[in-house]
Amino acid sequence: MSEVRAIPADEWQTLESAITTCRLCPRLVAHREEVARVKRASFRDQEYWGRPVTGFGDQRAQIVIVGLAPAAHGANRTGRMFTGDRSGDWLYRALHEAEFANQAESTTRDDGLALRDVFVTAANRCAPPANKPTTEERDNCRPFMDQELDLIDGNGPGIRVLIALGLFGWDQTLRSLRARGCAVPRPKPKFGHAAEAQVGAPGVAAGFPRHDLTLLGSYHPSQQNTFTGKLTRPMLAAVFDRARELIS
Repeated sequence: MSEVRAIPADEWQTLESAITTCRLCPRLVAHREEVARVKRASFRDQEYWGRPVTGFGDQRAQIVIVGLAPAAHGANRTGRMFTGDRSGDWLYRALHEAEFANQAESTTRDDGLALRDVFVTAANRCAPPANKPTTEERDNCRPFMDQELDLIDGNGPGIRVLIALGLFGWDQTLRSLRARGCAVPRPKPKFGHAAEAQVGAPGVAAGFPRHDLTLLGSYHPSQQNTFTGKLTRPMLAAVFDRARELIS
């Protein structure tokens, strides 16, 4: 078995710089910058981030949460995943209640929020028009998540649970796991709320998981799901309770 190495801070900094300066997808670049220029009326006095958004959280996490993409007036404004919008309100409140976060609110990058044993990322790093990245945009962005997972796995006890928020996050997480050499079941595991799939570790190669993983599914905490009752607070809490059980 390969030894866990401490990941130098500059490796994270290099990756974060690559993410935040990416201009690979012209449609996404134009959209995120237009949103940042025009702004929403309620945020007209704020300076928008208007760039791709990095992952956020514990760099030694055993649990990784994968969303779809930054919200146009959420993370695209604040510069931190799931920060400044209703989806983030739901996510971080649930993480706080599950004792994975030190506070329930996530409003700005400097609000003091800290996560324990959890890292939050997304399949795409730019706010896409209508929340729908193209296949090319999806594929352009996936290496960023692959690298984040490699750094987390090389920096601590290793990832044990991945939580996919929505079908897009579920599918992209499975693609990332395959790319990293994990044994993903076939046929492809079906997404659903509280769905579980066991993913085999690829072996002992450096930078890869040293144990099997569990992929958990959750409905995305978007207003479309929370306003209609498709996703409730107890339903979301149950997913994090299960994640806690799996790493204990």
